[in-house]
Amino acid sequence: MPCPDVLAVYAHPDDESLSAGGILARHAAAGARTGVVTATWAPDSHRAAELADALRLLGAGEPRMLGYADHRVPESAPGRPRWCDAPLDEAVGRVVAHVRAFRPGIVVTHDAHGSSGHPDHVHTHRVTLLAVHAAGLEGFLPEAGPPWRPSALYLSSHPRSASGELAELLGGAGKRLHTVPDDTLDASVDVRPWVEQKWAAIRAHRSEAARAGSLPALLSAVPEATRERILGTEWFLRLDLTARSGDPKALNG
Repeated sequence: MPCPDVLAVYAHPDDESLSAGGILARHAAAGARTGVVTATWAPDSHRAAELADALRLLGAGEPRMLGYADHRVPESAPGRPRWCDAPLDEAVGRVVAHVRAFRPGIVVTHDAHGSSGHPDHVHTHRVTLLAVHAAGLEGFLPEAGPPWRPSALYLSSHPRSASGELAELLGGAGKRLHTVPDDTLDASVDVRPWVEQKWAAIRAHRSEAARAGSLPALLSAVPEATRERILGTEWFLRLDLTARSGDPKALNG
C-alpha cells in the first residue's frame, strides 16, 4: 500500500519539526507528498526563512504560511491580528483552501492540549479540526476549490508513560508538558531512522535554537543519546474522517 500524502498544520515555525519531523521525513522518503501549513509569523520574517530551510531538510516543499501574529510576539506579523484573535470563519476557510489544494491522505496537527498548552497550539487544533471536516462539504466555500476529505486527522500527543525525560527537561525551564493516558493513543511511530534529519530540521530554526529556554535550545544541551530517545518516537491520536458506523435511526429512538 502506498504511503499516504501528509499535510501538517502547526502553530509556529519549528512545531512541525519538533512534533512531526520524523513522519514528514519518513513519508517523503517513501515517495509521498508532504507539506506544512504554519499559522503564525509573516512570510517575510526571519523565521519564515528558517522554516524554508527546515522543510527542505524534511522534504516537505515550500512554506505555506497564514501570516498571523504569534500570541506572545505581536511583532511577528506587523499589522496582522494575532492568530487567536482572527475571525474564526476566516481562519477555517484559509486552512480549508490548503487542504483542498493539497488533497492529503492524512492531516496532522496539535492535540487539544497543544502539548505545551500554548494558546496558539490549542487554537490551531480547533481550527484544523473544523477545517478538515469543512473541506469535504459540498457547497461550502466553493471558491476554495473542489471538496476534499482526508481519511484521518492525527493529533500530536505525548503518553504519560514515555514522557519522563522530556517533561523533566521542560520542567527545568519552568514549562509543563501536557500528556494523555497511554490507552488513548492510536499510533506510536518509530522515527529513529530519520532522527538525524529531524534534528537537523529543528536546528534549522536557528533563532529558536539560540533562545534560552526554548525546546530546541534545551535539546541542544542534553547528551545525544537522551536527545535521540526524546525525538525518536512520535505519538498520535487518530480521528477517522471517513468511517461510517452505527445505525443512524438510533438517533430517533
